[in-house]
Amino acid sequence: MNVVFMGTPEFAVPTLELLIKQGHNIKGVYTQPDRPRNRGQRLCCSPVKEVALKNNIPVFQPLNLRKGDDAKLELDRLKRIEPDAIVVVAYGQILPEGILDIPKYGCINVHASLLPKYRGAAPIQWAIANGEKETGVTTMYMAKGLDTGDMILKESLPITADMTGCVLHDELSKLGASLLIKTLDLLEKGEAPREVQDDSSSCYAPIILKDMLEIDFTKSAFQVKNFIMAMSDKPGAYSFLCSKRLKIYKAEIVEGEYNYAPGTLVDLSDFIVVCGDKRALKLTDIQLEGCKKMSAQECMRGRKIEVYTVLGKKK
Repeated sequence: MNVVFMGTPEFAVPTLELLIKQGHNIKGVYTQPDRPRNRGQRLCCSPVKEVALKNNIPVFQPLNLRKGDDAKLELDRLKRIEPDAIVVVAYGQILPEGILDIPKYGCINVHASLLPKYRGAAPIQWAIANGEKETGVTTMYMAKGLDTGDMILKESLPITADMTGCVLHDELSKLGASLLIKTLDLLEKGEAPREVQDDSSSCYAPIILKDMLEIDFTKSAFQVKNFIMAMSDKPGAYSFLCSKRLKIYKAEIVEGEYNYAPGTLVDLSDFIVVCGDKRALKLTDIQLEGCKKMSAQECMRGRKIEVYTVLGKKK
């Protein structure tokens, strides 16, 4: 099949690699423009672009597909390419109706949730944060709305108690790649199902902003633990310990009740902190400002931290 691929982050890479491996004719790859990153602000290309260049696939990086000169140029280019399908995986731009109408089989999106639940930018993290027992991947025909198109295939995956956002991200990216290949096969055979989404069952997974990452220890231990695991390793939930930012990557619920204020460290050797329901968490993997990521025991070794210090209070 003649395919145009649109994607940007690491999540999209397994799908592009599997499309190449399966022998589909990738006529071009669209990805976000190179961005300055890290402390040196060096211009870096996206993970998808790296794969495309390695496989000698033409790369296009328009600033905007909906308006301006870029939009007209790329609309004309895509009409000339005449792709059978446009595959979209975490591209980062909304496609205009003119592009949606070009491919023979439509624009096919791989979305990291069991739609209609968790439409939006961060379905992986919010599924864990909200305590879901399972999630999965959905392929769908793209439409004008945000993740509202008719569904094609779904495949589910359990969310285990020790699963972090990064682990689930990697599992779903592989699952999405294999589901997309099945979807294209069914499209070519004329056997692809089409299921309208039930909007009344939908919920939204908004983009995660920096100011959303501070941990609220007034919530229950279950909620706090899920939030920490959801945001690990990236972007990383945090609090403050003696005015220093403390990133927390993993936590476990411990037995018993503790009659202390939320955020209170009641055990320094095991780094146990009280939550709003009087239950407590053992914080296992942390990173104090200016240090590397390590176990809580390693981090606290030799530090003069008093028991009953309250996390989250920036002095």
